[in-house]
Amino acid sequence: MAASDMCPTKPEPTLSFTQGLIVGQISVVLLIAAFIKFFIFGDPPSPEVTASIRATERRSRTLAHKHSLLTLRTDNPRQTQPTLNKKKSSILRNPPSLTIGSLLNKTYYNVDSHQPESLDWFNVLIAQAVAQFRSDAQHDDAILTSLTKALNGTSRPEFLDEIKVTELTLGEDFPILSNCRIIPVDEDGLSMEAGPGAGQRFNPNSSRATREGARLQARMDVDLSDMITLALETKLLLNYPKRLTAVLPVALAVSVVRFSGTLCISFIPSNPSQSTPTMMAFNFLDDYRLDLSIRSLVGSRSRLQDVPKIAQLIEARLHKWFDDRCVEPRFQEIALPSMWPRKKNTRGGDDGLDSNMASISKGKGREVARDLREEARKEVQSETIGIRTERSPEPGSLRYRRRSRLNSAGQMSMPGGLPGMTMDMPH
Repeated sequence: MAASDMCPTKPEPTLSFTQGLIVGQISVVLLIAAFIKFFIFGDPPSPEVTASIRATERRSRTLAHKHSLLTLRTDNPRQTQPTLNKKKSSILRNPPSLTIGSLLNKTYYNVDSHQPESLDWFNVLIAQAVAQFRSDAQHDDAILTSLTKALNGTSRPEFLDEIKVTELTLGEDFPILSNCRIIPVDEDGLSMEAGPGAGQRFNPNSSRATREGARLQARMDVDLSDMITLALETKLLLNYPKRLTAVLPVALAVSVVRFSGTLCISFIPSNPSQSTPTMMAFNFLDDYRLDLSIRSLVGSRSRLQDVPKIAQLIEARLHKWFDDRCVEPRFQEIALPSMWPRKKNTRGGDDGLDSNMASISKGKGREVARDLREEARKEVQSETIGIRTERSPEPGSLRYRRRSRLNSAGQMSMPGGLPGMTMDMPH
């Protein structure tokens, strides 16, 4: 038997428990360091690159939506829905049907040659409305209360503590609207000059222009350069393995520096058969620009200031919130009130005093009513005290001594009579 067969083989060297623990700790530290370096303190892409990426995504989404609408129209032609046959009045004359072409002809507007309008007069009206809104917000804390209630609603996640508003700035400048033009659109809000045939002149007598649901849309450029700021404070709560295991204070300040885009406004006619009012629809084209300034402060002792990744996440979230609500193909609708003149809406003239009284706010009206009630109560109390004094004069007063002399002279007060009435006694 060979000597090598008699010698036992040596076991392969293995890491001890201490060495394995050290290697594991070093791996965790390296992972945390890499996460902090590339995720938190990594250089964000330039604003131009970020804006270009967002614009490309929005444009592709809009084109896909338009393509799907055109495909649906080709596959399933729109059928006219039957309307309810209501008895028409023999007195009210039925006007001829109004189309886009006839409306443009009667208003002397040519969509191909009409010059865009500056809207300077409209900017003055908008500035007055915005200034009044800012003044009302400074008068009371209504907007602050509404914001705090909305931020701390039922949708707040469990890992967030109460959100407090620490700063709210509504800005000082006003939006400027310009370059307003009228664009014919179809029932889905798509321009009639887009797609095949783009660049050609608009034909108001075409089948698309005379189709039911086609309408006119006003497009105008909007530009706002201001500093609108909302600052918040909250705490991140770690509730594992038990509640409030760790608490991390966080402070954020988001400012809108500039907004520019194209605003689209159109009117959707009412439908008497479905009892729907006239609606005003508005949205923005996908080529808008929204510049934000985001500041952050994380921690209590060793604080991290202006973390780039937090700014990216918040900016992406705000852009998504805006895109999902009022960027094409999505739009907002506002129901318009009736435009018929009514007596209750009349102001000025002889009814100026009544209109002023009717226009007093509810809070002011309650204060006036409370003051009137208090004043009436005081008058009633003073009259009651006067009557009591008249009926029962205090002993030692001039009226008491006079009444005593009259009674001693042979006059007697009539029981139950008015104050001062006496009756002569016969001698």
